[in-house]
Amino acid sequence: MDMWDSVVEAIPIPGILVDQDGRIRESNAAARRLFSDQINGRHYIAALRQPSILDALEQALASGETTSAQFLAANERGDVAFEATCTPVGGTGHVLACFEDRTAMEEAGQMRRDFVANVSHELRTPLTALLGFVETLRGTARDDAQVRERFLGIMAREANRMNRLVADLLSLSRVEAEERLRPTDQVQLPAVVRAAVSALGPLADEHDVHVTTSGLDADLAVPGDVDQLSQVATNLVENAIKYSGPGATVDVSVQSTDAHPMIQGDAALLTVSDTGAGIDMHHVPRLTERFYRIDSHRSREMGGTGLGLAIVKHIVNRHRGRLRIESEMGRGSRFSVVLPRDEARVPHESPDELS
Repeated sequence: MDMWDSVVEAIPIPGILVDQDGRIRESNAAARRLFSDQINGRHYIAALRQPSILDALEQALASGETTSAQFLAANERGDVAFEATCTPVGGTGHVLACFEDRTAMEEAGQMRRDFVANVSHELRTPLTALLGFVETLRGTARDDAQVRERFLGIMAREANRMNRLVADLLSLSRVEAEERLRPTDQVQLPAVVRAAVSALGPLADEHDVHVTTSGLDADLAVPGDVDQLSQVATNLVENAIKYSGPGATVDVSVQSTDAHPMIQGDAALLTVSDTGAGIDMHHVPRLTERFYRIDSHRSREMGGTGLGLAIVKHIVNRHRGRLRIESEMGRGSRFSVVLPRDEARVPHESPDELS
């Protein structure tokens, strides 16, 4: 192993050394996994092929200046985006090209762009409605008391919708900011769920939904944030009431379980199930995405913001728990939250279990 081989092999990311004749003199193991085991000795044009990186290497060899380019590859998980930096090695005529994986950063940027677009879309509709009604009330409906009253009611509803959206966005932001800080207060989960169910009683009556409960008088404490656990219970029960349909039954239960397989330890299990129409299986894996709706029009009519289950997911993550969603068309849905009772235990896998 010569000096060049040692230097290139020590680079922690894919790296290749191109000599003054344009041939790849050395490559490290990461580069050989990215390109080919037979990359050494080949001309960089034949080995790399993508015009952007070829141009960057050509310019670096010719000018002796550092250049950079985007390089796209693929693996079993999908597309991978690399930032390739081509650096001349002073006085040797060689160029060292290193490939830094920027996929996570690209995905984060795309998520931010999608988030801004979704928020803008969610706010545009009620804002457009409000502006239209204001213009009408200033003009043709100025002296029509009946029309004015109807328009004011619609304006109030749209303003409340925007207020709910902003409140959910702030709640989601707070939960995400605290997601790595596990709460340590001992919270009586049955009491929290009982209070949430009681507060949603009028909503259940309005939608003609019968709510049954079990285990809500038990003594079952978990390490948690009482406000956030209340929000989890409220969001799950509220969704079940709103979307299960008139005449449906929603069952809310809390129970203690030993050595639960989903968290590999003692747990408290909150289950919210309904006898509604159920959810098509292809929707289930995406239910916790921000702004994802099965029926956008119905969700908005019900006052939904598309953020409720995303908030639940992040709260459950913070509590080192698991969220499981099960549903079958025509047979209802079941949302289960598994929270660890052992304060010291931290699961090593993602809290989401959607099926």
